[in-house]
Amino acid sequence: MNDPATTDPQRTAGFDFNGPSIVALLYLGGFITGISALVGLILAYVWKGENRPAWEMSHYEFQIRTFWLGLPASIVGIVLMIVGIGFLILLAVCVWVVVRSVISLLKAQKKEAMPDPRSLLL
Repeated sequence: MNDPATTDPQRTAGFDFNGPSIVALLYLGGFITGISALVGLILAYVWKGENRPAWEMSHYEFQIRTFWLGLPASIVGIVLMIVGIGFLILLAVCVWVVVRSVISLLKAQKKEAMPDPRSLLL
């Protein structure tokens, strides 16, 4: 009899691989370490290039988009700190990234696709 843990490459010793959850946690960890968000971006690009289920692909697109929209917004916030409004922009970007990461994390745990990975808010 074949053991699913040994025949399924996504399962190893009872561990069910969930790449989008890993990327979302790395994004959230980026607020502490700074570099882990970049690691999450790289992993999202690598795993998006592999043969993955459709629900995972929607998460990778959503997470990659989160990074690339958050980066320039953060740069604008840093530049505008000179006039004081940058702090508000940085706070808004942080909240936006946290909300998107948590939504992705919760949906990834249920193995649900992101409804619209190209959206700005959800």
